Formats: sequence, C-alpha cells, structure tokens
Amino acid sequence: MDKEKQLTRIRDTGIVAIIRSPSPDQLVDVAEALLAGGVEVVEITFTVPRAPQVLQQIADRLGDRVLLGAGTVLDSETARIALLAGAQFIVSPTVNPDVIRLCRRYDKLVIPGAFTPTEVLTAWETGADLVKVFPSDFVGPGYLKILKGPLPQVRLLPTGGVTLASAPAFLEAGAFAVGISSALVEPAALVSGDLRRIESLARQFIDVVKKTRRSTAET
Repeated sequence: MDKEKQLTRIRDTGIVAIIRSPSPDQLVDVAEALLAGGVEVVEITFTVPRAPQVLQQIADRLGDRVLLGAGTVLDSETARIALLAGAQFIVSPTVNPDVIRLCRRYDKLVIPGAFTPTEVLTAWETGADLVKVFPSDFVGPGYLKILKGPLPQVRLLPTGGVTLASAPAFLEAGAFAVGISSALVEPAALVSGDLRRIESLARQFIDVVKKTRRSTAET
C-alpha cells in the first residue's frame, strides 16, 4: 500500500491507537481487539519490552488488516529496526531529521512530534507526512485551531491526553486524526487482559469520530 493510501486510511479511521505497556504479553491480542472495534491504525511504542518482536508478531498475524506503526522512536537506527520488524510508519516524540530522512529513503510514513509553530513547520518542511502535536492536553483543541490558521497545509495529529470527551473538539479544530493511548488502551484493561473492554472503547471512539465528522459536514 502506497503512502497516499495509508494516509487516507489514517484519516478514514480517525484514530491512531497507541499501545504502551510494561509487558509485551498479549499485545497481539490487544491489537486484534482494537481491530475488532474498528480501529485499524495501531502504534507499538519502543517503551514496550521486546518491541521489535511484538511488531513482527502483529504483522504476521494481522497483516494488511491493520496499518502498523512504531512509536517513541528516538533515532534512525531504531527506526530501521522497526521497519524491518514490520512497521509501516514511524512516530517520534521530537523532530529528528535523521529519522525523517531514513523514512523518506525507504518511502515510509513518518510522524515526528512537535509543539511550537516553529517545530511544526520544521517537521513539515523536513519531510513529515503528519506532525504529532504533543502534548496536546497541555494546550487543548484551541491551540490546534490556532496552528491551523497560518499552517493549513500541515496534517496535524494531536496526541497526549485525548479522551472520548475531548476528541470531538480536536477533530473540529482541524485534526487529521487523533492519537489516543491510555484512554483507549486502558492500563487496567491491559493488566487484567480485558480485551472486551478495549474492543468496546475502540467502538466508542470510532463512533465519536463518525458522529463528529458527520456533524461537521452538515454545518
């Protein structure tokens, strides 16, 4: 799948599910539960122990049914390891030109993290496909709307503290999609192995995205 189709898939889904866990156990099942709930875009962070193996396991089981990414990628060496393990996109918490260049070299989606207008534009001009605005909960949806004023061409992915309650406002402010971690993949559900809870939350988030976009289109 080429990058344009992948970008379309991210926008259509509206959600990037971010999986952080102190254990690699059951994360393939978690990804499958998210998929069952309608969330097709999944990011495994490199804070997860044995993250490359988890990526490979998910890629092997779910294949193209999910768009699989690696997050918390701090350098180009880690980015290449992630791509070789099956990641189709790379997410970084900062603007790292080496990571962006490596992804461009291999024609892979890259989503660096930025906060200020200068960082956002630097990430975009360096070759970002989307820019992760992080931490979004620190400033809220209003900040995203302000950024979109002078930078309407930049695809923004607010991440950090996005919830069922705040997701609509971020989408209305111009988010291309939203990145969601603990509000979707709840730590308690991970510990207890409550896959039904994760699937239920996925369905709720997907429903919120659909309703918000329908409402926005009608206004």
